[in-house]
Amino acid sequence: MSVEADTAQALVDAVFALGRSLRAVVAASGETPIAPALTSVLFVLAARGECRQNELATDLCVSQSSLSRQISELVDAGYVSRTADPDDKRASRIRVSPNGMDILRETTERRAERLRGMLEGWSQEQALAAVTSLTQLNDTFTTSVQQRGPRV
Repeated sequence: MSVEADTAQALVDAVFALGRSLRAVVAASGETPIAPALTSVLFVLAARGECRQNELATDLCVSQSSLSRQISELVDAGYVSRTADPDDKRASRIRVSPNGMDILRETTERRAERLRGMLEGWSQEQALAAVTSLTQLNDTFTTSVQQRGPRV
């Protein structure tokens, strides 16, 4: 059974509204000493583990040139380590540094506590249902992008 067009449009609208709300919450919180976009790069790099910058750019669905500036900022701040790639001396490998891991841990704890406060009127069941739905939606998006490849 397929999802109806009106339902798909309502879901698109809800996803974009959620994105705007999340940006507003993060902007209002002043939660980390680095920009939210850089925090996102750190989270994805930590989940992926050490890699080449072009591999991370693919994961983030961004161009290598835009990621290059962000990685340089993170390296300069001491949150990312860059080392020569043993397989290709022209390339480098990046990973989250111990200082970067500290920032991520603090950010995760702050976000969870703040969200917990915002969800005071929710039941545990409602929160778990939201996690299930959002995880399923993210998995669907990720699978679709992986099958089709990113559009550049």
